[in-house]
Amino acid sequence: MSSFIPSSAPFNEEQRAWLNGFFAGMMGIQPGMDAGTALATAGVATELIGEDSEEDDDFPWHDSTLPIVERMEMAEGKPLKRKLMAAMAQLNCGSCGYLCQTYAEAIESGAESNVTLCSPGGKETKQMIKQLLKEGGSAETNGKSATNGTPATNGAANGYSRSNPYGAAIIESRPLNKEGSAKDTRHVAIDLAGSGLNYEVGDALGIYPENCGELVSQIIDRIGADPNLSLTSSDGSRKTLREALQQDFCLKDPSDELLLLVIARANEETAKDLLHTMIDEGVPEGFDVLDVLEVANVESLTCTEFLETLEPLNPRLYSIASSMSQVGDQVHLTVGKVVYEREGRVRKGAASTMLADRVVQGSTVRVFTQPNHGGFTIPRDPNSPMIMVGPGTGIAPFMAFLQERNAQKSPGKNWLFFGDQHEAFDFLYEDELKKYASSGLLTKLDTAFSRDGDKKVYVQDRMRENASELWQWIQEGGYFFVCGDASRMAADVDRALADIIAEQGNMSADDAKAYLKRLVDEKRYVRDVY
Repeated sequence: MSSFIPSSAPFNEEQRAWLNGFFAGMMGIQPGMDAGTALATAGVATELIGEDSEEDDDFPWHDSTLPIVERMEMAEGKPLKRKLMAAMAQLNCGSCGYLCQTYAEAIESGAESNVTLCSPGGKETKQMIKQLLKEGGSAETNGKSATNGTPATNGAANGYSRSNPYGAAIIESRPLNKEGSAKDTRHVAIDLAGSGLNYEVGDALGIYPENCGELVSQIIDRIGADPNLSLTSSDGSRKTLREALQQDFCLKDPSDELLLLVIARANEETAKDLLHTMIDEGVPEGFDVLDVLEVANVESLTCTEFLETLEPLNPRLYSIASSMSQVGDQVHLTVGKVVYEREGRVRKGAASTMLADRVVQGSTVRVFTQPNHGGFTIPRDPNSPMIMVGPGTGIAPFMAFLQERNAQKSPGKNWLFFGDQHEAFDFLYEDELKKYASSGLLTKLDTAFSRDGDKKVYVQDRMRENASELWQWIQEGGYFFVCGDASRMAADVDRALADIIAEQGNMSADDAKAYLKRLVDEKRYVRDVY
């Protein structure tokens, strides 16, 4: 049989034989075909398992707890594709349709031209990728995002996937916060009946949002275009300019291409200087496409050249807040509505405000299921203790965890740390959680409402208060899960957990860090952060 697997690849003889047979069957290689002909027929067979197996198998930067600065230092001197990998969020969450390593390799090779897909990495990842490509990128990508890059599909069922989403009906979008809250968090229920889509607890639901019609109108007015101008979309269908801007293009994050275009057309030097600064240092937080057009005050800008500079409107990934064991062919989400004012204009999160304000019962949204690849799911052993830290909308996956444990009648202990601003207004899923506590499913429920006292108290403070018992649960084989904001909450929780391990385990800081690393390796410390 032809051999596709290099001898240096990290497989034993049985695994190598199986993989050779798999690739041969997949690529139509005939028995007896020599290796050279087989490889020519297969094209890039060796790429599938990686020709760089002589490189580090253990990427030191592949640690989601490390800040991007440290990750990039670790990748110094490595090939571009490894530096690109270090720029990713290191969660292997699959939200981009790849894993961190394969997404980086696809960008470096030119197979993927959309560099904005790492949603957990956010702005800092996107900017670092663009900087790396600018310094030494491939000719194919050259740091530009485009709409023609299609990542590997995940969660496909009956043909539905990221590249072919299902039009699902909205069942409800009800407020979870009580009157008086400064927040608007929604419980969104979506009907998957008849789609064939399914999911496991810990998975995510991808939703393709639509931009706010008011913002679209303002942009069309600013460029002086006809909203009913007929366009051909990437799938070959016809759309008006208004429809295309609502459904296909990101109006939040201005691309470098847009900045360069308007710089070339701007008349005022101060505007050019400001826009040049944005290219060099990054666009300010909250600064969107309309802001760029208003700063540049460009009059001669055609619709075609404007659209060519816009990045694609990527799907939003939401942690699923339900178990199919309990809700059947539905999927539930916990969505925080994003609305704020900047420079005298109200800014709206495309997906969150769509789900909160612009959908009604029975209307449809384009969705796909996204499997979790990082071990973020309930323990296989139903007896294992489970500790969950999920403030705010980070509660979502733990509602699913508890539903699944309840359905399985798992005897393992469950401990939830939940926090928000005010107990009276912001205790999300209060009734459900208190019922779980009363029934014994939720062994411990610790809450932290930061605005209710003279001193702000957060979930990490509750962890420290319960350090001895928390350490006992971990020693009993407990699993520790975190969901929520990566830059603040998750970092604070990580520090608190390391301190608890050091204190309760009588360890040095280095030994505690090594212990924490073992928990990560054993998938007993898993985070779903964004």
